[in-house]
Formats: sequence, C-alpha cells, structure tokens
Amino acid sequence: MKRAVITMGDPAGVGPEISLKALLSEEKLRNETIIAGSEGILRHAHQTLQAEIPLHVIEQPEDFQPGAINILDVLPLDYQTIAIGKVSEIAGDAAYRYLERAIGLAMEGRTGPVVTAPLNKEALHKGGHHYDGHTEIFATLTGTKSYTMMLWSELMSVVHVSTHTSLRNACDRVKIERVLDCIRLGHQAMKKLGVSHPKIAAAGLNPHSGEAGLFGTEDRDEIRPAVEQAIAEGIDCEGPVPPDTVFLKATQKQYDLVVAMYHDQGHIPMKLLAFDSGVNVTLGLPIIRTSVDHGTAFDIAGKGIAREESMLWAIRLANRFANHAS
Repeated sequence: MKRAVITMGDPAGVGPEISLKALLSEEKLRNETIIAGSEGILRHAHQTLQAEIPLHVIEQPEDFQPGAINILDVLPLDYQTIAIGKVSEIAGDAAYRYLERAIGLAMEGRTGPVVTAPLNKEALHKGGHHYDGHTEIFATLTGTKSYTMMLWSELMSVVHVSTHTSLRNACDRVKIERVLDCIRLGHQAMKKLGVSHPKIAAAGLNPHSGEAGLFGTEDRDEIRPAVEQAIAEGIDCEGPVPPDTVFLKATQKQYDLVVAMYHDQGHIPMKLLAFDSGVNVTLGLPIIRTSVDHGTAFDIAGKGIAREESMLWAIRLANRFANHAS
C-alpha cells in the first residue's frame, strides 16, 4: 500500500499539532504516512509537544526514512511570518499549496490516500483561492464532476446532497438526479468499507417528509422518485424517511447510511454523537480523501492541547479504503 499524505491544514490552526500527535502515537502510522506542510511550523509544534521522535525533511516521497516523522516541506513558513490563531492570507494560501502538492502526488500514483487537517475558509479566500472548502478543491484538482461528502463514524454515517450553501439554496438543490447520485455514491462507499448489503435511508427535507405535499412537495416529487430508481438498480433504500426520526433509527442500526438533504441536517447529529471520532470523506474522487471532522480551533492553536482522535480515525479509515482498493 502506498503511503498516505497528511496535509497539515491552516498553519495558524491546530492542524500541525494534531498531525504530529497522530504520528507520534503509533509507530505503524509513522512508517505509512508523510506530512505535507511547512518545516518551520512543524518544528515549532514538535518543540511545543516536547517530542523525542525526530523529524526528517524529504523532497520526494521516495526519500522516506523509516523511524522518523517524514515531512514534505512544501512552502517555507514559520511563526515569524504568520501569527498562531489568526486568519491570514499567507496561511490560507499555504493550506492550499499543501493540498495542491498532495493531490498532485496522489494523482501521479506516487502516494496513497490524502488525509486533510482543517483549513480556514476565510483565510483560504483571503489567500486568493475561492472555494467553499476542501471538497470543492479536491473535485477541481482531480477533474471530478459527481461527488459528495460523507461523514463516517462507528455509530452512524451520513452523505450530503448539498453542503456549503444557504438553506434557501439547499432546498433548490434537492433534485432527483442529485439525490440518486448521493445514494449510489454512498452505497458504493459502504460496500468498500465491508458492508456487504448496505441499508440506506434518504432523509426527508420537510417536516414529516412533506405529508404528501401538505408541507412542501420536494419529498414527493424529488426524493421519492430517486429512492424508487435506486431500488430498481438493486440498492436497498428507503425514503423519504421523516428527518426527525431517521437519525435515531440509524443509531439503532436500522440503517447503515443516511442521505441528508443539506449540511446541518447531517452535521448536527454527527457532531453530537461523534465529534472526536467522526471522519469526513469525499466520495466520487479518483483518489482517496479523508479528513478530520472539526475546524482549525484557533482558540487553542499552539497550546499543545488539541485532541488528535479525529485525525487518527481519518488515517485509519483512509487505510481501510486503500486496502479495499488494492
């Protein structure tokens, strides 16, 4: 299996710290993983953590040195240039450059999965990169047209019809083909994770899934036809399932996956149940991409207290996908 690459995210956030903490915690992961970032930032985090395992800077993935934490120094940067815990255009541009390098290597087949630490969207835009977030960057740089976000945890998994858009616009995006695409992508992902017969629920958009059109027509006219087509294709799917009960049923293992119709419909239950263990996965890409399911946490950046659990889960899940692919 080719080595995974962690992109350390916004250098002013907790990304450098949690990337190091994850690799410091497990020798096996250190020997399977490279960090793409800035040496100066990572050395500062390394000193803050009082880590004894050495850092080793490499120019190419093939220069990997076992026994150390290997760093691709994508962009020279240190804390004399940026401030810890502050939004800056330099940090936003750096976060993009780390991604660009890691995605390029994965697309060339020289490395395996890409695992991303969090970036800051305001900083990203200030740095001249006008994307809604990681998912859209990956889609653009890999030339992917059909994709979706999945939030995975051992307790529950969710894919999203839309993510970073207004609630008003999200309702307009609930269309048959988009809902069907998400059902298909989610079904494929669960099979890759070892679920032989995934049971999928499409959440309703409106209260009570619209009550046959009384509270909105999207459930009847857009979601139900998508579910019916998925069933015709051999996918075990139900819906629209009323959104006020579908996630409870998923935690009771009645469903392996829920298709949420918009960002917060899926994110709120996932963050409530699995804030430290949730993993963000981009489905539909030609490469494997997973991520922590939290933000840059500027308020605790540089203090050595950020938790690395979500990063560890992200690396492990990326390797599960990679093992299936190989």
